Amino acid sequence: MLGIGVVLSGGGARGIAHLGVLQGLGEIGIRPDIISGVSAGALTGALYAAGHSPEYILALVKSHTSSSLVRMILSPSGLFSPSGLGKLLRETIPHNNFDQLSIPLYVTATDIGTGESVTFSEGELHPVLIGTSSIPGMFTPVKFVQRYLIDGGVRDNLPVHCIRNKCRKILGSHVNKLYHDHPEQLGRLQVLEKSFHLAVANTVAEYARLCDLFLEPELKGHQMFEMRHVDQLFKAGYDAVLEKKELLKAWVEPKM
Repeated sequence: MLGIGVVLSGGGARGIAHLGVLQGLGEIGIRPDIISGVSAGALTGALYAAGHSPEYILALVKSHTSSSLVRMILSPSGLFSPSGLGKLLRETIPHNNFDQLSIPLYVTATDIGTGESVTFSEGELHPVLIGTSSIPGMFTPVKFVQRYLIDGGVRDNLPVHCIRNKCRKILGSHVNKLYHDHPEQLGRLQVLEKSFHLAVANTVAEYARLCDLFLEPELKGHQMFEMRHVDQLFKAGYDAVLEKKELLKAWVEPKM
């Protein structure tokens, strides 16, 4: 059995907070032995498992980003469009295979054809990452091994089950906490975002109980489709880890 597993939720731009979580863990002396991720969390986990540091990934995001995630999605070559994301993955994870990652990675997506939540941990990597990041209504499903993949968060936004029996401890990082905003303050995109949060809230609460430590960085005011405050998102994840620093230190086995 492996030591420490980390589960990274989806969350669009909010997924940048996962980088702060990984940065904080590293400073405590924790490097995950296994990672499970969905959507933005799967992308973060893949880049980290490929050997890139959280700070490098943050700089990479900044260099490819505009202030609007929607603009980047709708642009044919934008970072979060299928072609833009594919280009980024070819540059940063050129081997395109789960087996070449330095940390075992489990990626969960949704098969829109069957309605099932499906998890991948071997074979081709890039199509699975693009599939789990395919926001319904903005991306077309990604056809892969007879499945049509869309955002994994639709069915499971905290994929703990697939690694629960593979490691001693699990930390869950969830960046889609449900906040109670006044309806009159919500634009169309915010209504879409809030609807998604409401749809997945019950299953996330259920799966959170399977984690030994469940983190929800404070992200009130930060939207899934907004990229103007990446440093604040990173810091929120980092601060969430520091708040549990003493507990997490106990997870680190003494050096012999």
